Amino acid sequence: MDSRIYQMLSLCQKAGKLVTGEFAAKEAVLSKTAHLVIVATDASNNTKKLFNNKTSYRGIPCVTWGTKEAIGDRVGKNPRAVIAIVNENFAKKIEELIGLSK
Repeated sequence: MDSRIYQMLSLCQKAGKLVTGEFAAKEAVLSKTAHLVIVATDASNNTKKLFNNKTSYRGIPCVTWGTKEAIGDRVGKNPRAVIAIVNENFAKKIEELIGLSK
């Protein structure tokens, strides 16, 4: 199942529907363009708390999943602690694959 999620993340990146890194993801959350935020399991507790608070306040789904190394590798970047999907359809599909919605 994880490989399908990583494939979707790679596809999102190629389509330009993914923002990576804490700063860019936070901007997407604050502007409400993010439809799903993924925080790496090995991100700092402060990062996890920051994004959980900001996304829950704005009604944006946020999930802790994957590792910084694996996420960064799949989107063709250095290790990334946070990514945001800015396309609703991609976000819904990834939520289904992760198990957030049916």
